[in-house]
Amino acid sequence: MPKRTRAGALLALSAAGLALGTALAAPAHAARSTPGFLAARDLPPHPSSSWTADMVAAGVPEDTEGDTCLRALPGHERAWHRDFRTDLDTDARQITVVLPDVRSAKALVKALDKDIRSCPRRIEAADPETGATGRDYGRLAVEEGAHVYGLHTETSWGASDVRLLSAGRDGRTVTVVHWGQLGGFDGAPVKAFKKTTVTAVNKLH
Repeated sequence: MPKRTRAGALLALSAAGLALGTALAAPAHAARSTPGFLAARDLPPHPSSSWTADMVAAGVPEDTEGDTCLRALPGHERAWHRDFRTDLDTDARQITVVLPDVRSAKALVKALDKDIRSCPRRIEAADPETGATGRDYGRLAVEEGAHVYGLHTETSWGASDVRLLSAGRDGRTVTVVHWGQLGGFDGAPVKAFKKTTVTAVNKLH
């Protein structure tokens, strides 16, 4: 069975815990307005499997604590997330945070951009058996802007994973989209993921 990156493994291992956490956290957010979220049809099309979307759940997922690419996300109270999956080894997630003001939202986006750019270096420092390469796919002109990145990791025993990440903002609302699967950059649907990111930011209204 192929090994996955640390972030991908954490997503899979915590699925049951997320369901329980959602049930416990939902009442605290019930009276709050939830930002718009991606639907399964908004994800990059998979060549051989359809996407399945979980319900939108309150909070930043607990497994994000172990995601070195998104260190700035945990700890925010007004947050929601939605997980997506295919029948094969491809997953996605959207996390959205509503900040107290625009200044705080700008600061979060800046911190996330820094996290993602520096992520490959931290992955390699934490695990000498894993090589990591990042790519900057540029900014998108949507609302107050969004930025798309790629990350490829490969272990000494040959496991290879690719990940696309984006962070965008509309006013004081920030959203992050993750897409990941086994393989390399050549299998990453960058153009379709950019479209997904634009849709995600536009749905924040």
